[in-house]
Amino acid sequence: MSKRTRAASLTTFVAASVAFGAVLAGPADATGKDTSASKHTSTNASVKVMKAKATKASAWPKFLSASQLPPHPSSSWTAGKVTDGVPDELRFCIQDTLPGYDSRYRDFRTDLETNAQQLTFVVGSSAKAKALATRLNKDIRACATRIEQSDPETEAALKDYGKLSVEEGAHAYGLHTETSWGATDINLYSVGRDGRAVTLVRWAQMGDFSDAPVKAFKKTTATAVNKLY
Repeated sequence: MSKRTRAASLTTFVAASVAFGAVLAGPADATGKDTSASKHTSTNASVKVMKAKATKASAWPKFLSASQLPPHPSSSWTAGKVTDGVPDELRFCIQDTLPGYDSRYRDFRTDLETNAQQLTFVVGSSAKAKALATRLNKDIRACATRIEQSDPETEAALKDYGKLSVEEGAHAYGLHTETSWGATDINLYSVGRDGRAVTLVRWAQMGDFSDAPVKAFKKTTATAVNKLY
């Protein structure tokens, strides 16, 4: 199998979901009555919804920008929009922790195969955020075993790159996967916390541990945590 035709590591274990939506329109008013009042009410309601969404967005922590990712030797980074939910690239490792939490994420891409994601949760209290960070760290440490159990054709190994002294703490990891047909990928993960916010950063490309920009990734993680609040 050509390495160029493979998706990034772990996406072979995750099925992408597709959301469908429908917009239902009611019949037009056929009575000839003055509908200006109802239109005014509808407009006011729309304005309130827009304001509520703007308030919610402003209350969320800030995300990394493209320039704050580990520098790529031959391509610049591009940042996607901040989106509600969880990226598919992260679901496999942390699926047991996901239910019950509101989250937002941002995708990052280069012109080649290097990619990254930042996923952020905001919970009700610092105590809940601490518990969430603990669970996410546990999920990442167990991910290599989960991969091997899920696919006998793949070998996975985890490296613990240790704690980072930033805000209320962060931790970085490396995860290498290699398939029986020779495909090899390196992923870097980190989990960090500040107050009620928890963020998870992932960086990935083809290669092994020797290709991982650990120092630069730790700097990216520190920036991500510092930007939360």
